[in-house]
Amino acid sequence: MTSGCMLGLLLVTAALTRTGAVPVPSPLRALPGARGCHLAQFKSLSPQELQAFKRAKDAFEESLLQKDWNCSSRIFPRTRALGQLQVWERPVALKAEVALTLAVLGTMANSSLDSTLDQPLHTLGHIHSQLQACVPAQPTAGPRPRDRLHHWLHRLQEAPKKESQDCLEASVMFNLFRLLTRDLKCVASGHLCV
Repeated sequence: MTSGCMLGLLLVTAALTRTGAVPVPSPLRALPGARGCHLAQFKSLSPQELQAFKRAKDAFEESLLQKDWNCSSRIFPRTRALGQLQVWERPVALKAEVALTLAVLGTMANSSLDSTLDQPLHTLGHIHSQLQACVPAQPTAGPRPRDRLHHWLHRLQEAPKKESQDCLEASVMFNLFRLLTRDLKCVASGHLCV
């Protein structure tokens, strides 16, 4: 290819890219049209934030010793990994997981764990707001959820109807560090999560 042809090809490619005629990958945009999506900040949480979650989990475990509970099903199965989903599906799944976690922890905030949950609820609320910027509430266009994502979303949606409050609380609390250190990091890493 001559240098004139190469230069012409580069100019055409640059013009098409600038006008949007050629899709250019944008980091951490979950679905087409996502604006203000800034998840890279969650690749790792600060030690202070993680410590606040640890205090809440420890307080919850202490309260479990005084309860007689039995949970047979798992809302968050161990075999589930967001890396199994397509990149655009991961923020959708995490958003649902964080929403359920916020709802359950919000009901727990009226208990003896009230002050212990303040910082975790604040942090999760911030994460959820960032996920909302990445995932449209009702995607009208774009890719449709595949079977695996659909199954995960359905499981999270049905959990409050099928599980006792005690089992919901236990599932959410025991999943907290997985959510924060594995799932959130995976979504924040975009294509690099495998």
